[in-house]
Amino acid sequence: MNRLNLVLLLIVGLLIAIMVQLATIQFVDGEKYRGMSEHLTIKQDTIFANKGSVFSVDGSLLATSMSQYEIRMDVVTVKAEVFEKNVRALSESLSKMLGKSTSYWETKIRKGRNAKNRYLFIAKGLGYNDYVKVKSFPIFNLGVYKGGFIAQQTTVRAHPFGKIAERTIGYKDDRGAPGIEGAYSKYLDGVNGLRLKQKIAKGQWKPIGDNNEKEPINGQDIVTTIDVNIQDIAHHSLLRQLEYYNAEHGCVVVMETKTGEIRAISNLGRASNGTYYETRNYAVYESHEPGSAFKVMALVAALESGKIDTSTVVDTGNGKYRLYGRDINDSHRGGYGKISVARSLEVSSNIGFARIIEENFGKNPNEFVDILQKMNVTDKLFLTIKGEGTPGIPRPGDKKWSKNALPSMAYGYNLTLTPLQTLTFYNAIANNGVMVKPSFVKEVRSWDKHVESFETEVINPKICSDVTINKVRAVLKNVVIRGTGTRLYDEDFSMAGKTGTARTEYWKADWAVDKKYISSFTGYFPAENPKYSCIVVIHKPDAKTGFYGADVSGPVFKDIAQKIYTSNYKINVVEDRVPQYKSVEDSYTAYNVISDKEYTSIPDVTGMAGMDAISILENMGLKVNCEGNGKVVAQSLNAGEKLIKGTTIIIKLT
Repeated sequence: MNRLNLVLLLIVGLLIAIMVQLATIQFVDGEKYRGMSEHLTIKQDTIFANKGSVFSVDGSLLATSMSQYEIRMDVVTVKAEVFEKNVRALSESLSKMLGKSTSYWETKIRKGRNAKNRYLFIAKGLGYNDYVKVKSFPIFNLGVYKGGFIAQQTTVRAHPFGKIAERTIGYKDDRGAPGIEGAYSKYLDGVNGLRLKQKIAKGQWKPIGDNNEKEPINGQDIVTTIDVNIQDIAHHSLLRQLEYYNAEHGCVVVMETKTGEIRAISNLGRASNGTYYETRNYAVYESHEPGSAFKVMALVAALESGKIDTSTVVDTGNGKYRLYGRDINDSHRGGYGKISVARSLEVSSNIGFARIIEENFGKNPNEFVDILQKMNVTDKLFLTIKGEGTPGIPRPGDKKWSKNALPSMAYGYNLTLTPLQTLTFYNAIANNGVMVKPSFVKEVRSWDKHVESFETEVINPKICSDVTINKVRAVLKNVVIRGTGTRLYDEDFSMAGKTGTARTEYWKADWAVDKKYISSFTGYFPAENPKYSCIVVIHKPDAKTGFYGADVSGPVFKDIAQKIYTSNYKINVVEDRVPQYKSVEDSYTAYNVISDKEYTSIPDVTGMAGMDAISILENMGLKVNCEGNGKVVAQSLNAGEKLIKGTTIIIKLT
């Protein structure tokens, strides 16, 4: 009995201790443990705000956030009578929308219920409309608690125009934050919301309730300066030339002269499989030796110094000139002899410019660089888009400086500029000396309401005198009429600009065997009252096919100018017919076939991409007027009619 009493006493003592401990946990440390429990089983989950959309200047959607939903089911929470009554109807609805048989879905849901699955996967990647439909299905329409409906929302970034201008439109994710999306993220990102979630089996979490703790605030919209029509023209013109010359990469930029607004920008690089896509924003970041494109800067500096005039005569000799132990060559065999400074630019004489700059600034090279600095050639543009390359303009005393530095700079070597920096200077020439900053964004909007505008920013109100501007513009016009750009001349519309052909990687031992060039054309149009400026730069074209700027890059410039000029005409089309080409592939195939033929009659271009049709018809000697954008749906001259050069053909695009 003593032993029994002792055991009973111990049991009673243990029970009392347990009760005391329970009371302590419940009443004394209750808040502490309840907090720990909630911390382990309940958490605040971020609801990411939808980013604002990016629009072109004409209202086309360039980038937008799309909601996607993942649907799951807490099968346990549904009452037995509700489940048995509606599971068949739910399975039928899921079958109609998601595929697979009704029996498949019923079996899956019943197995989930038997396994007490509180997070049964149903579907993912659904759009908002599909999400709403699923939410209305039997059982699911009872909500989270009674119907076990679990929906998790995520957002994905979509680009309706695909890869066109992708690097400039940009993104902001684990890859970085380039382009407009990165630069204007404070407007686009919005404010994230919060939602409570509860931990369930196997480390899974489900939302608590239908309402959020904090609602997300969606981002604001950005209206860019990009014009999708000009962008499309620029992209495909550049692509076609890169493919023809099997070039490594290239870029094209079209800028509105007065405002500096970028209407088109395309940057294409060659992938390992030979296709081209937007790899880097070459126009913004890639500093390189501009070659003959820099002769315009050198000419302006020399004219502003008062040391020369465009009529000043320079002796270029027989095309070879030795200076400080190094040969300088002109591309024209036999040389140009004694010619004016203006003619030196028209024919792009390296010797002429080396002598002009060396003979007038050789004793004081800093004077030449100082003039460049006053014209902001030595400065970055400080673009809103990240990654701008820094101009590399050396001075006496720098590591790159030597006796040959100054004459080399005169024709575009021993210095570096980005394509956009070069274009900005040319644009200032076209804009009567006013240098404006290139811009990519026009305004910020929220729910179609104006928030903020971005006005034209003037970098330099006058880079040089009006006298110099007028002289240089006259010479640049003559470059196209009778100089290195004469192949681009068209009597129907005027252009002005400068060809550029620069050696690259010439420091490598095998350059003579495997020659590499950078081909460019920079200018503006129309020549008399410029509306747009444009630069085309193509790196490392196949030298066996061609490498001169007028041949490689010039046609892209002309194509863009020609199509922009043509699109300004509004006309009526007299005939409609069923399109001949049913796909983009058919259109490209037809373009190649028609382009290679010598036509004596009018071809049928209905259904073809507009820009390809215009190019074909104009190459045949026809004058083309068009209306609209897109594919050809009608043409005024019937297929098979006799081809008479100079005749006007009207095409309608849609």
